[in-house]
Amino acid sequence: MLKNKHIFITGGAGFIGSTLAGLLLEDNKVTVFDTFQRDSLSARPFAKHPNLRTIRGDILDAPAVREAMAGATHVVHCAAIAGIDTVTKSPCTTLRVNMIGSANVLEAAQAVGGLERVVCFSTSEIFGARAFRVDEKSPAIVGAVGEPRWTYAVGKLAEEHLAIAYHAEFGLPTTVVRPFNVYGPGQVGEGAIRNFMIAALSGAPITIHGDGAQIRAWCYVDDMIDCVLRALERPEAVGETFNVGHPASASSIYALAEAIVRVTGSKSQITRVERAGADVELRVPDVAKAKKLLGFEAQVGLEEGIRRTASWFAEAK
Repeated sequence: MLKNKHIFITGGAGFIGSTLAGLLLEDNKVTVFDTFQRDSLSARPFAKHPNLRTIRGDILDAPAVREAMAGATHVVHCAAIAGIDTVTKSPCTTLRVNMIGSANVLEAAQAVGGLERVVCFSTSEIFGARAFRVDEKSPAIVGAVGEPRWTYAVGKLAEEHLAIAYHAEFGLPTTVVRPFNVYGPGQVGEGAIRNFMIAALSGAPITIHGDGAQIRAWCYVDDMIDCVLRALERPEAVGETFNVGHPASASSIYALAEAIVRVTGSKSQITRVERAGADVELRVPDVAKAKKLLGFEAQVGLEEGIRRTASWFAEAK
């Protein structure tokens, strides 16, 4: 675990960013740079920790990013426009934030100088609609032009190329992580497990888009954070890209809904509606590279992860 460092986290008020901040605060200074449009941080018990500095800012504001980053030893770039509904409604903003904003973060990191590590968040969406046991060298398939969903994947793929290019051309110590369907306590915004959990705890119908046969490998947030911490410290991570997920926790959307109903003891009915727009039918990663170079292996199974998440959401009601 890092100690006596200064970690700058873009999107640090969000679900994953704020979880990471909470683990680092006792032994490090943490600066969160975020618009706070999705705010998981304010409700956290460490929101007013003396080692935490929060800055309300936008990664499209390049001078502000550079100024806020000054003095950092490590950068974690989580900020992005995400979520299927949000992306579909705002494809132009999605591309601007995820491409230009990421370029601003990397340019600031290069200008600030002396950074020990820059970890950039990509996405499993770059593998398109069908991805089974894809590894880091599997081809990116970002879908048809004009389908709004894929603007998220395009922007994140551009960020990946930029991050690795900054390492190759300028020696910036970058690492890219590709999260596969992360969930858990503190989740905000859009996400199947969060939506299903909220419905189940209130007894409302759980709505599935499509037939429910779509398969995802679900990764509990603590496992995601474990991999990010390894990427921040291990020299083997520099210049590399890593899939981060839990292949053994693969489940169909319908089976996921059933598991949430069972674990929570809910009386919610599971209903189906037609899916509007593109969808992902299959998404399971190969994580052998992360295990080999970082010693990472996800530990929290789906049933246990659902139980922990349900407990948190029940207490937060």
